[in-house]
Amino acid sequence: MSQGSNSPGSISPRISRRGFLIVGATAAGALLVGWRAGHAQATLPYLGARIEPQDLGDFVKIDANGSVIIGARGCEVGQGVKTSLPMLIAEELDVDWSRVRVEQLPYGYVEGDSGASDKYGKQGADGDVSVAAWQDLRQAGAVARWLLVQAAAQQWSLAADKLHAESGNVIAPDGRKLGYGALVAAAAALDPPQDPLPLKLPAQFRIVGQPTPCVDAHDIVTGQAEFGSDAYLAKALVAVMLRCPHLDGTLGKLDDTAARKVAGVRDVIVIPRPKSGAAFDGALATGVAVLADDTWAALKGREKLKLEWKAGPWASESSAALVTQANDLLDKNQNGVAVRNDGDFALARKQAHSTVDARYELPFLAHATLEPPNALIDVEKDRVLLIASLHDPDGASRILHDITGVARDKIEIRLPRAGGDFGRRLKNDFVAEAALIAKSAGKPVKLLWTRADDLQHDFYRPFGVHALSATLDRKKKLTGWSHRCAATPRNYRDTALQTQPVFSSCMQADAIPAGLVANLEQTFFALTSGMPRGDWRGSGDAFHAFASESFIDEIAVATKLDAVKLRLELLGAPRLLHPGLDTGRLAAVLTLAADTIGWKDKHRNGHGLGIACHAGAGAYAAHAFEVSVRGNALAIHRAVCAVDVGRTVNPLNVQAQVMGGTLDAVSSALHLAITLKGGEVQQRNFADYAPMRMAESPQSVEVHIVESGTDPVDFADAGVASAAPALANAIYAATTVRVRKLPLLPELLRLI
Repeated sequence: MSQGSNSPGSISPRISRRGFLIVGATAAGALLVGWRAGHAQATLPYLGARIEPQDLGDFVKIDANGSVIIGARGCEVGQGVKTSLPMLIAEELDVDWSRVRVEQLPYGYVEGDSGASDKYGKQGADGDVSVAAWQDLRQAGAVARWLLVQAAAQQWSLAADKLHAESGNVIAPDGRKLGYGALVAAAAALDPPQDPLPLKLPAQFRIVGQPTPCVDAHDIVTGQAEFGSDAYLAKALVAVMLRCPHLDGTLGKLDDTAARKVAGVRDVIVIPRPKSGAAFDGALATGVAVLADDTWAALKGREKLKLEWKAGPWASESSAALVTQANDLLDKNQNGVAVRNDGDFALARKQAHSTVDARYELPFLAHATLEPPNALIDVEKDRVLLIASLHDPDGASRILHDITGVARDKIEIRLPRAGGDFGRRLKNDFVAEAALIAKSAGKPVKLLWTRADDLQHDFYRPFGVHALSATLDRKKKLTGWSHRCAATPRNYRDTALQTQPVFSSCMQADAIPAGLVANLEQTFFALTSGMPRGDWRGSGDAFHAFASESFIDEIAVATKLDAVKLRLELLGAPRLLHPGLDTGRLAAVLTLAADTIGWKDKHRNGHGLGIACHAGAGAYAAHAFEVSVRGNALAIHRAVCAVDVGRTVNPLNVQAQVMGGTLDAVSSALHLAITLKGGEVQQRNFADYAPMRMAESPQSVEVHIVESGTDPVDFADAGVASAAPALANAIYAATTVRVRKLPLLPELLRLI
């Protein structure tokens, strides 16, 4: 087991035969249970930016006084993993949750005889609990409990299988108890089990499945929680950047004389852009960094910069031109990339009794996280320290190695809580900028982005136009479905997606109604654009679900069929259509949402009901809205979401995530769009990228969780994909105005 840096004389690690978990002790006698990675274990102190180092095992530390510390490995970006992942360990450990203290683990990278490995397993920002975490983290708790029981069995000279653990105690058949604290010294001297242990059955759970507040909720609401922008290092200079506003533009002239005269400004550094057409694996744009003693001086220095930018190859790009390009490609219907073809849609169209056709337009979207990107970094000759709110610490480690040349096992990354993510921190461009600045300056640097920086230099959700066509027979049965999409490919200049199809994250071959309609065609047309692109909340699911779920509603209207009944008939009998779609589970959330909103009672004094459902990443969700429109005012009276995300580790977190996803999706659908003119992003702050105000939000958001016995899945995006189409469908029900272009509100006001 790894040792704390202040633990000389700790017992040597003992490793299970499968090399899965290891066990050890500190000099003070604390039991440590952790993760086996390679054949070498580095020291593992928990280092918060404002917290002194302390001994902490990879996952579990039990002190002689009985206190329990559990390490949280996942990046906490607001999705709740700092609570839910330790809950898994605490469950199998059989300790009262009220006695557990959770600490964020740093990024773990080790090199051993068998090569490099992740010390704690996957540390990226997953939503709640992945299937892998469901197994391996529970095993860590089970091993710690097993060791404690074995130690008690030796002390009492009893068979271990006659003992059981409960609430931080090992209990004998006659009622005798030994607290964990009294057993840690003996337990730490034992060898770990050689094979994985049996885990609890769901009926035995005492922590998993219980609504549990996030472990740092008090710190958050009292302002004590440490976010990335709170991190501090002595002698660190504050850096802000002025980046080229032109897509792929360059720096022409620079006069930094006035900037350098601002009191507190220490340096001005030019950061180059990536080569034209090269992957965005470092800094996103060329820029000029101003370094100062404090934020105010840095911003004032930036204001004094005199420079000229040179427009890049995208100087003529505009939102209007992209709309024209997309519709031209769809009209010509030539040279598209086949996503999926079942049956013969062309023949189905010729033989159809009736057809339904529609086009839907979705804009670029920014992430607009409440806490813009930031990074605190210290680059030395043979070591690097990074403190930043991240989504992908492994990617950050690789970038830092490439820029600094420092070995990855000498790069320390601490992971404070992030003030939002939604996919923005999947990219480490801000980490690359900070490293380049610090390397040039030769001093620690705290790089801060402003709101304008973030909105104008993001990795945006793609723009696209969806053209859908449906064919029906005389009995109004759906016989054919065509979905053609012209969009800015998500894989543009993205190394991680270069081997993926060009339509990845814009279209999905298995998306509904694939496999449910005999004749189906899906075709993708790539738009030419210089806009950087990235994953947005809901990823490709939200991008295509707005079109497909709105279109199903249009089919229902055209055929005078009930929208819920149409969907249920389309799904058919409960069955596993493919690993990502159990039709019975999707039908269940759809039915629950419909029943909860009161779908059968649609006549409500001018109010309209709308519904939509979606399956993605193993999660199932359905949204239903009740709205009304009076003049130019849209009122959202109710929002209902039913979800099935597998076994629920923390229902309170599921509820919070689905509520947040619903509100974020509604806000984006109503108002938000990133637009281009002359190759420049037009939005600069919340004044022109305005989120939904409280008065506009639903009067209530009801979340209903369907109990499931399947393994947990990442549900962070479950509350997003079906929200926007359900809202659009509700608006149609209230007004008979079909909105096919996002954002909804300006388009609705244009049409009514």
